[in-house]
Amino acid sequence: MLKPDRARETGRSRNGLRFILYIEGPRDRSILRAWSYRLLPASARSLFRGSVILGGRRPARALEHFRGEDGTRALCVLDRDDGSAFLPPPPEEPGLEFFTWGRRHIESYLLVPGAIRRAMGLREHDVRLERVLREHLPEGGDEGVYREVDAKRLLGPKGVLARALGRPLPLSRIARATREAELHTDVHALFARLREELGFADPRRIVR
Repeated sequence: MLKPDRARETGRSRNGLRFILYIEGPRDRSILRAWSYRLLPASARSLFRGSVILGGRRPARALEHFRGEDGTRALCVLDRDDGSAFLPPPPEEPGLEFFTWGRRHIESYLLVPGAIRRAMGLREHDVRLERVLREHLPEGGDEGVYREVDAKRLLGPKGVLARALGRPLPLSRIARATREAELHTDVHALFARLREELGFADPRRIVR
C-alpha cells in the first residue's frame, strides 16, 4: 500500500474533506511545489505534506490507495509520456479526479529560456542556451512540437543542455524562477483546479 510522502495531513477540500495529491515522482513534486509558491502560496506547504508518490505513471496505484482512504478527495497528476494523443481517463471513482498534462512531460513546461537563464545565473552575452534550444524547439512556439519533445532527456543531467552549459540543470529552481506570465496555460489550468478544490476562488485563472 502506498503511503503519503509525510505522515502529516495535507490540505482540506472545499467541503472539508481531507485532500490528497497523487504525483508520479519526487521530481514532479519538487516542480509542482516550486510553482505553488507563486500560484498557490496560501497552501504551498500543506498541499505537499501528505502528497503520495506513485513511482511513475500508475493511475491504478492512485485508485487502489484512494479506495483505502475514507473521507477524502484527491487529484492525480499524470504525464502523457508517449507523445501521442491524450490517453483515455482511468476508471472513475467518486472523489478522485485525474489531470493529464497536454505536453509529454511535466518537464516540458520548464523549457522557458528566461527562467532557465535566471536559474542558472547565465550572463546576457552567454548564447549557449539559445543555441541549443534553437536546434530542438520551434520558432514561434509551435505547440505541436512542444507536445512531442522529450523534455526529460533534453533537460536531464546528461542531456544536451547540461553538456552545453557544463553542469546539470536545477529543475525545481527553474520552476521557481518562472514568472507567472511565462507559465503555460496547462500549468495555470492545474492550479485553477487545485484552487477550486481547496476553496480559493480566483476568476483570473484558466479552468480546463
